[in-house]
Amino acid sequence: MRALSRPSLAETAVEAIHGEILARRWGVGERLPNEATLSAALSVSRGTVREAVRVLASQGIVETRQGSGTYVRSTTGTNLSLTTAKRASLREQFEARLALDVEAARLAALRCSAADIDRLRSLLAKRGDYVGVDKDAFVARDFAFHQAVIATSRNNVLISLYEFSSRLIAETIAATLEGDLPEPDMAAHKAIVDAIESGNPDNADAAVRHFMAPVLVALDKVLMS
Repeated sequence: MRALSRPSLAETAVEAIHGEILARRWGVGERLPNEATLSAALSVSRGTVREAVRVLASQGIVETRQGSGTYVRSTTGTNLSLTTAKRASLREQFEARLALDVEAARLAALRCSAADIDRLRSLLAKRGDYVGVDKDAFVARDFAFHQAVIATSRNNVLISLYEFSSRLIAETIAATLEGDLPEPDMAAHKAIVDAIESGNPDNADAAVRHFMAPVLVALDKVLMS
């Protein structure tokens, strides 16, 4: 382990010890070296080590057992657990959106008119690609396209459900623009319109599932990491 230097010795000690845990120097359930050993290895005072251990314990990464020592409890701690929980919630949002989008696309394939297809292609052209443009404006344009697919279903309950869920739908769109999740490209969007135009509900179903699959796979990888 490398010696530490100021500033923020306690914070740096936290990062150094946690880094060693992530590197599996000490596995879950194993005991950390005592204060004196860690103090010498990091070239900091025993008080600094004690503070770092307190921080790691508050995060759920280590636990101190009276008279026994400090043991590794988790490699991730509560902060990453909260992030994982948010990702789990986001996956549920995508699952709900997929259910709405699939059924709407199936019905749209059966009920669309030439005017509907023209409108979808026009909205898709207005959506464009996300290349450093205003994020909120892009989300609004992307939402307008998907809302038009729902409207083409001619199912008033689906339309109302989509409007009711508009905030959550917008969150799923925005989530794919932040770098962690793949953004469905223009080709994937166009494939949905083409499938609806084909008049075959199974084609529309498959196009929407293909559209959403990479995002769900990416979310699963985050949750399993």
